[in-house]
Amino acid sequence: MLNFSSVLTLFVLFFVSPNVLAIDKVFPGNAKDVDIIIKSSVSDDDDIICKSLVQTQGYACEEHKVTTKDGYILSVQRIPVGRSGKTASKPPVLLQHGLLVDAAAWLLNTPDESLGFILADNGFDVWLANTRGTKYSRGHTSLSSNDSAYWEWSWDELVQYDLSALVQYVQYKTGQKLHYVGHSLGTLIALAAFSEQGKLINMFKSAALLSPIAHLNQIPSQLTKEAAQLHIAEGVIYWQLHQFNSFPWFDKQELYSLGYRQFPPGWDVLGPILEKICNEPGTNCSELMTALTGPNCCINSSRAGELLKHEPQPTATKNIIHLSQSKVIRTGTIAMYDYGSEDEKKEYYGQSDPPAYNMKDIPKELPLFLGYGGQDMLADANDVKALLNDLKDHDNGELVEVYSEEYAHADFVLGVNASQVVYDPMISFFDNHSS
Repeated sequence: MLNFSSVLTLFVLFFVSPNVLAIDKVFPGNAKDVDIIIKSSVSDDDDIICKSLVQTQGYACEEHKVTTKDGYILSVQRIPVGRSGKTASKPPVLLQHGLLVDAAAWLLNTPDESLGFILADNGFDVWLANTRGTKYSRGHTSLSSNDSAYWEWSWDELVQYDLSALVQYVQYKTGQKLHYVGHSLGTLIALAAFSEQGKLINMFKSAALLSPIAHLNQIPSQLTKEAAQLHIAEGVIYWQLHQFNSFPWFDKQELYSLGYRQFPPGWDVLGPILEKICNEPGTNCSELMTALTGPNCCINSSRAGELLKHEPQPTATKNIIHLSQSKVIRTGTIAMYDYGSEDEKKEYYGQSDPPAYNMKDIPKELPLFLGYGGQDMLADANDVKALLNDLKDHDNGELVEVYSEEYAHADFVLGVNASQVVYDPMISFFDNHSS
């Protein structure tokens, strides 16, 4: 039986004063897609990202709250100046983390190795997003995170509501278009939003996509494939027991009564699942992080304790299901959530198939920087090449790729040499598109 520490490893990267100042106003202008409630605050709570991870390194930091149209209250951190104290002279940059982590992932290494600090020291106005459901973004205008309705979302809602709210908020606060950095799931929601060519697209100067996961049907991670092909989330946690015939060792009636909407659920559920997956032929779970993400070359193992103070973070089970659906991992097609029956799909979408996000519809003039690695077992190089093929008609000079043969999935965020391998060329790319 796998132990609890192994489970934690599995889910990692499955990529100011005591006075409180609050300013609340409804976002003005022509924002029709989202309603943004702006609240800037300073807290003396030690258990916040600004106080625990940023100010301790000698940087100024602001805590912000953004409320989406569907009522989720998102935590955002701003690093407005670098260690020099000079006001940012370059445009804002919004950093969006991946699955089962939060904004802390951008700050866990030393200031010379962590992207959040590196960007601030290079003159950028840095904004750190935290996805709904993570520790600091658990608020809602009418729901508790203990309510099952709170967890009724997938990455479709991150595209429609979270990203829209965050981008419009940053532009409102700074008066500028922004650069974007996404890792893993943070790349998928950006690409989906770009493909829809809404008003949001005009708020970006450029976007950097690290370990992009648009196409997922060629992932070499046997562990991830087994989980997807066996419909783990559907069968165990989300009541879709009709798809669970491959697991006779589970009491289906008991599972039906569980009704887990938050992922990961308790160890009593995860233990048998992981044991089943790891007993599948060809699956080696002795090193679960490697089994999931690939052999990361450049992570400082001494930071593992700090990492586990902040990760893994929860997400919605529906989000996990969406990622593992046939439209994503099983065939590589990028589509909205598949509700199963034709009647439900027609009710939600007015058609028998979920609408697709077509990567070829991304505007060819949008500057894009793609960083990917030869050892990445989630953002497989062949899948990234399929994405690059979708983008082949991009304007000359507006599509830049950086490939590292030795990098795996987590190296792009936690690699001690990522500054030299990825961040330096990315910052040069931003500088070339900051006018």
